[in-house]
Amino acid sequence: MLLWRRLAALRAAPAPRRLSAAAPRPAPGQAPAPAPGRSGDGGGALRPLYMDVQATTPLDPRVLDSMLPYLTAYYGNPHSRTHAYGWESEAAMEKARQQVADLIGADSREIIFTSGATESNNMAIKELEAAFQPDTTLVSVMTVNNEIGVKQPIHDIGEICRAHKVFFHTDAAQAIGKIPMDVNDMKIDLMSISAHKIYGPKGVGAIYVRRRPRVRLEPLQSGGGQERGLRSGTVPTPLAVGLGAACEVAQQEMEYDHKRISQLAERLVTKIMSEVPDVVMNGDREHRYPGCINLSFAYVEGESLLMALKDVALSSGSACTSASLEPSYVLRAIGTDEDLAHSSIRFGIGRFTTEEEVDYTVQKCIQHVKRLREMSPLWEMVQDGIDLKSIKWTQH
Repeated sequence: MLLWRRLAALRAAPAPRRLSAAAPRPAPGQAPAPAPGRSGDGGGALRPLYMDVQATTPLDPRVLDSMLPYLTAYYGNPHSRTHAYGWESEAAMEKARQQVADLIGADSREIIFTSGATESNNMAIKELEAAFQPDTTLVSVMTVNNEIGVKQPIHDIGEICRAHKVFFHTDAAQAIGKIPMDVNDMKIDLMSISAHKIYGPKGVGAIYVRRRPRVRLEPLQSGGGQERGLRSGTVPTPLAVGLGAACEVAQQEMEYDHKRISQLAERLVTKIMSEVPDVVMNGDREHRYPGCINLSFAYVEGESLLMALKDVALSSGSACTSASLEPSYVLRAIGTDEDLAHSSIRFGIGRFTTEEEVDYTVQKCIQHVKRLREMSPLWEMVQDGIDLKSIKWTQH
């Protein structure tokens, strides 16, 4: 009874306040003020706007509602076959398996629960590579790129792989629930899925493994033989239920979400580019998922812009891949100049992003890009008509 009271109190408690266009903001350099009636321990402090949904998404309240019973009352091991506690959890697990399968047009028997897309990728690639002969090839492609949002021609790739009798794996973590995916139509043999990219819980995912023509995998670990012997270990029922619910919600709202996110993305890009010159959108403009926007602001260091935009949670196109800061390998691969690669920012727009949040992000972005450029000697040289590429730089 005490546990239920605590849960009720938790659900009734106010959510952490988010910065929005209507909320008061701290002055530059000033720490956020605590929320009225709260202590200044950070629990009620204003938080940045969240525009980084490619990294992870917030848990959809409907998903949480589906998970709560299996975190409290229905706690049986889904692999226990001798009593009602196990049967209840097993039924919930199998319902979730069917929900995942329905989203991608698969048979539920082809869905194996994992800890996320990373584990699924390892299961698909490493074990297949170990089983292949020298003349065998595996094709693995990311459906939607997580840095620039570009969509690959998965249907065409699947047709080519099937014609050459080659297994085709795709990491669809950034794609499922956002764009239509059908494993049979696209001739996909293996697919990696992650719950926290589609407003589900962290720590759970799935791998789709085709049954006909059959794809045989070797398990990465030994144990009790759960998940058809491919992934031993007790399936966490609450997390699996959360993944299933997230897939069901995504299937129901995909069209609406895509239309709304497209409008917000267009609003963000149009407003920024109309006010700031020398901005480049990285990646193909047409074949892309609209919620992932990667812009390079010439003559501005991406990390400096991120620091200036401290009240908006964003990511830089630059990644610290070693001891020194290097530009994103994705941007380098598509031929982006190193200077532009260092000046890139990724804007993530998701299901819960508001128009006011987009407008505030745009306003602050324009303001800080102009300020940083005024401090840049390179920008001053460009304004004076100097071609920077014609300059021979020397090191001292």
